[in-house]
Amino acid sequence: MEERAQSVIVAAQNALGAPSFSRGLRKGWENATPLPRGFYEHSPDLVAPRLLGKILVHRTGGSILAGRIVEAEAYFGPHNEPPDPAAHAHRGPTPRNEVLFGAAGHAYVYSIYGRYFCLNVSCEPEGRAGCVLLRALEPVAGIETMARNRGLASANPASEKSLRQLASGLVSGPGRLCQALGLTRAAHNGLDFTDPTSPLTILDDGFTPREALVTPRIGIKQAVDWPLRFAIPAHFCVSGRRNLTGRLIRIP
Repeated sequence: MEERAQSVIVAAQNALGAPSFSRGLRKGWENATPLPRGFYEHSPDLVAPRLLGKILVHRTGGSILAGRIVEAEAYFGPHNEPPDPAAHAHRGPTPRNEVLFGAAGHAYVYSIYGRYFCLNVSCEPEGRAGCVLLRALEPVAGIETMARNRGLASANPASEKSLRQLASGLVSGPGRLCQALGLTRAAHNGLDFTDPTSPLTILDDGFTPREALVTPRIGIKQAVDWPLRFAIPAHFCVSGRRNLTGRLIRIP
């Protein structure tokens, strides 16, 4: 199913006139060097758009699960003025969020509704506690395993309609992302994305979108109008794409 599912993702992108980077994967991309710590030592609203197009990789049980980041949200630390009331760190360090106050480039995983998880990468110099929530990926490796992790292994590899349905929401939304990649707080919170030996890394294989679509963050109850959600414009795998409206910016 793996190659067939990937071809359907690309076909769906082409039909919508939307970008797809998976067809441009370079040989040996999985051996690329992880992004360095300095990449993350900036304000989350700068790091988030720069993460678009990068490849999130989870190495697990001898397999590689990977996808290009197509949607992310920025959350500020308590030093921000005004404070970001939607951020977990806005009241300062706690046992739950202490990863955010350490060195940049680490995984911060938290649970929602007692059963799903969300993956963030810490930003800013140590002690400032910004982060970027990874909201959606375009699958590029391990699609069959991702589907099985999501309970979608019944997709018919011979049916284009079935595979389109699988591709459209496989890793769209932060809870689905963690479920598809098999990520949990117990196993992955605090992992160093910059360590080449880490099970979790973020790689740069040379693809950089020119623009990002900026919208308010979603799924929160405070600071709902802050324009801190960044996405690849018109991308097939972005969550809530039918109602995706905002402004385009050049990626700094």
